[in-house]
Amino acid sequence: MKKFVPTLLTSLLILSCSQLQAAHNIETAPAITIADNMPKNIIMVVGDGMGPAYTSAYRYYNDDPKTPEIEQTVFDRHFKGTSSTYPAPESGYITDSAASATALSTGIKTYNNAIGLDINRKPIETVLEYAKEIGKKTGVVVTVQINHATPASYLAHNVHRYNYDAIADSYLDDGIKADLYLGGGWKYFIRENRNLVDEFVASGFHYLDKYSEIDSIPKNKPVLGLFDKTNLPWALDDSNKHRLSMMTKAATKQLENTDGFFMLVEGSQIDYAGHARDIAAAMAEMDDFAKTIEYLESYVEKHPDTLVVITADHSTGGLTIGKKTARSNPDINSKYLWQPEFLRTMTMSPETIAKKVTANELSREQVSDLLSFKITEIDNENLAQAKLLDHEIIEQFNSLTSDAKKGKRAPKPYQSVLNVITKIIDVKTNTGWGSISPSGTHTAIDVPVFAFGKGSEMFTGFQDNTDIAKKIFTLLGKK
Repeated sequence: MKKFVPTLLTSLLILSCSQLQAAHNIETAPAITIADNMPKNIIMVVGDGMGPAYTSAYRYYNDDPKTPEIEQTVFDRHFKGTSSTYPAPESGYITDSAASATALSTGIKTYNNAIGLDINRKPIETVLEYAKEIGKKTGVVVTVQINHATPASYLAHNVHRYNYDAIADSYLDDGIKADLYLGGGWKYFIRENRNLVDEFVASGFHYLDKYSEIDSIPKNKPVLGLFDKTNLPWALDDSNKHRLSMMTKAATKQLENTDGFFMLVEGSQIDYAGHARDIAAAMAEMDDFAKTIEYLESYVEKHPDTLVVITADHSTGGLTIGKKTARSNPDINSKYLWQPEFLRTMTMSPETIAKKVTANELSREQVSDLLSFKITEIDNENLAQAKLLDHEIIEQFNSLTSDAKKGKRAPKPYQSVLNVITKIIDVKTNTGWGSISPSGTHTAIDVPVFAFGKGSEMFTGFQDNTDIAKKIFTLLGKK
């Protein structure tokens, strides 16, 4: 005990000196502020419709079956937390893309269908608009038309998302807010009553409409790239199955400047695949989306003053991995089963296959070749019945008077065939969908949030979708 006391006193003395030195260091060291953590570049990435089941399914779709482990994906590497997605109370608990994108772009809850407006139909400043105001370059890269709900909610203010012509017009009439637009949309930008492309070119923009022209974009010039009439083709059908990754790579190079940039990137057609209850198209869209984020990983390595935030606006279709059990389906030999291997070999979308089946008399073997796996005789019979049903539906629609057709959408001549094909794929893979409707609906579940780069720690844990915009405003320096 006598030996312990001096030792204790010595220890306390050393600790006291250490604390005094630490206090001195705190007083003399410069304070660390938000400004020290503000990224030069911010890239907001939205997987439209990409609920947690999609990122989980992609992990297994992406798995290398030759290895014993299941490989980690880019989503696994950068998971930060989750986000709620509900809209303003007048729209209930389930959001549409417009209300959610407005929340992600402004930090304000609003009604479904609203583009950059609050519940009182008043315009709200978006993070993209503020970034432009403080001198950063801005851009949007999407796989749908550039005046669709998500990009429009960063660029425009309109009472309804489907006012596509008015939203497109506002991209010029309300002042040009972006230095780069890449996506689809000829239909809305080259119209009989107005050619917005010519007006953009007259304003100094470089215009392109082919992927092959992306590598020759003039440096330091604003860019408008429209690569299809409305949406780009499904990733499974496109000439470049990683077209979002390609466009994003070109966009980062084009937007680089001394003051930094803000860019919105959207994997738009994950949502479309969910609505179509099409797991094959969904996984191909997810693969393009994942490759885009992998590119952004490498970009942040070279540009560590860049922040990348990734989330979804909502989940679509009620996707489930594993639907039936051995008791409910004799063809399934395990109670727990999902088989993405049948998706990995597909070379075209179910929609394209449906068009081919509708337009031609194909044998069971030929349809199996299109799908890259064998179908049953019952499957083939169901396809034949679906072809007859589609023919009847088209005849009935064509027999309607002009007045009777008003307000009705013309049926697709292959829709029943497509429904059978996606059902065949679902049974083969044991995929389920939560919607009883032929068109999968949005769900109110929370969505994942991923982030990496400078300031990414701010996005850890649970948050609301409005919090994401508020944090981005903070990182842009807005008080």
